[in-house]
Amino acid sequence: MTTSTGSADLHEQLRQLPKVSLHDHLDGGLRPSTLVELAAEIGHELPETDPDALAVRFRENANSGSLEKYLEAFAHTTAVMQTAANLRRVAREFVEDLAADGVIYAEVRWAPEQHLQQGLTLDEVVEAVQAGLNEGAESVAQKDGIIVVGQLLSAMRQSDHSEELVELALRHRDKGVVGFDIAGPEAGFPPSKFAAAFTTLATRMLPATVHAGEGDGVESVRDALVSGRAQRLGHGTRVAEDITVVESADETSEDDEEVFQVELGEVARWVRDRQVHLEVSPTSNVQTGTIAAFVPEGEEATLADHPFDMLYQLGFNVGVNTDNRLVSGVTLTGELVALAETFGYGLAELADFQINALEASFLGYEEREALSGIILEAWNA
Repeated sequence: MTTSTGSADLHEQLRQLPKVSLHDHLDGGLRPSTLVELAAEIGHELPETDPDALAVRFRENANSGSLEKYLEAFAHTTAVMQTAANLRRVAREFVEDLAADGVIYAEVRWAPEQHLQQGLTLDEVVEAVQAGLNEGAESVAQKDGIIVVGQLLSAMRQSDHSEELVELALRHRDKGVVGFDIAGPEAGFPPSKFAAAFTTLATRMLPATVHAGEGDGVESVRDALVSGRAQRLGHGTRVAEDITVVESADETSEDDEEVFQVELGEVARWVRDRQVHLEVSPTSNVQTGTIAAFVPEGEEATLADHPFDMLYQLGFNVGVNTDNRLVSGVTLTGELVALAETFGYGLAELADFQINALEASFLGYEEREALSGIILEAWNA
């Protein structure tokens, strides 16, 4: 991307433009200062008590290549998210921080079953989070900002509460919940284990996105589409493992450049041809080893190894997400800057990712159209 401005200027330009976030975990996006404060109130021990040092610690763990260290942060964040007041505060600040980064539509995913340790019921935790989301949106509106937020309720794959969580989501579908998800360890817990829950969702017409193609490969993506009836794929990155790129032995371009042939397997072709949206989280994918198959042997993974650009160039429906802003040490604006600098994207491509995400969102048609107008006007200007 050729520009006379530096990264800081590009960052500020992109921060001000309206964006869409579909894959952002509530317990992965607390403010470090809030985590320190709430942990002190309940006597929970953190690895660092200075907010800046804590943020650095989590970011270093995320970049360590160890999934165990990456996940360390969640033991701390969920520990302070066990009361209605704390859930409400975290949700409010979550929205305010998204809006400060230019996000105008967000689906906030989280697992209610992880927040019952101090006696709250499933309905109470959902109501507390919704109250916080509403307060955050009202706070943004008071400053003449715009943000629309919906809840995505996640059932943890390693537990056996998916059908209960589906009923929870259905009870709150007109009170802020826009869809359903399954999260947690992907390998060994395929969507087929939760087929009854997904059937209920389909019967009751509540949409689902499924974590797939992150911690497991192509067959996980296939099962998410078949058993999970997924309208979107959480990450979905490893669908690229179903794409074969080979150098053509007998052909060169007019510029004497090598010509490559691309062959899509049946899962990749289905995802591409049906335009199933991929909720890609570039930095998180690098940190958690999701892109290991695309990293040259013996080398450390970088964003340049990510198959994001290949997927985009081949016509896959991709969007850009943060996954866990605190844990990975990222913002949505920062992810867009990194992609622009790595793959040479201009504003037109970055705008594509916002429209892709908005059109794949679980908003109603009229709401999508209204927000689409805001996005296109701002990015085209």
